[in-house]
Amino acid sequence: MEHFTPYSALLGGSLIGLAACLLLAAVGRIAGISGIVAGLFAPAQDDRSWRMAFVLGLVAGCLLSRVAGTDAPPTVPGSIPQLVLAGLLVGFGTRLGNGCTSGHGVCGLARLSPRSLAATATFMATGALTVFVMRHGIGG
Repeated sequence: MEHFTPYSALLGGSLIGLAACLLLAAVGRIAGISGIVAGLFAPAQDDRSWRMAFVLGLVAGCLLSRVAGTDAPPTVPGSIPQLVLAGLLVGFGTRLGNGCTSGHGVCGLARLSPRSLAATATFMATGALTVFVMRHGIGG
């Protein structure tokens, strides 16, 4: 059963927005997670320290949430091969779309970027179509 908790959603969304604003103010960079992580593996990057700090902050936030007991551990319906395939497809999509939901959806829309509006509309439509097909077609 799914439970929507508006206060935790509001807090989480506010913290995501705050993190994006702080990153833009501190280092002048957009908080696109796929680009931040990709930059960790680029051979000639001299800005790995802030990238690593940002990624570690993401992990620390999850761990703090678990320690605080705010959420039950997530359950993911699917096999390991399905999850690996899904991860690879998401990675391919972020490279193809030149960004991810955090970069386009959070930061790009806030900057009124037409490219981010198109990308986010595509993400949302594809996600809705995938859920429909999985629940009423293949998986239904």
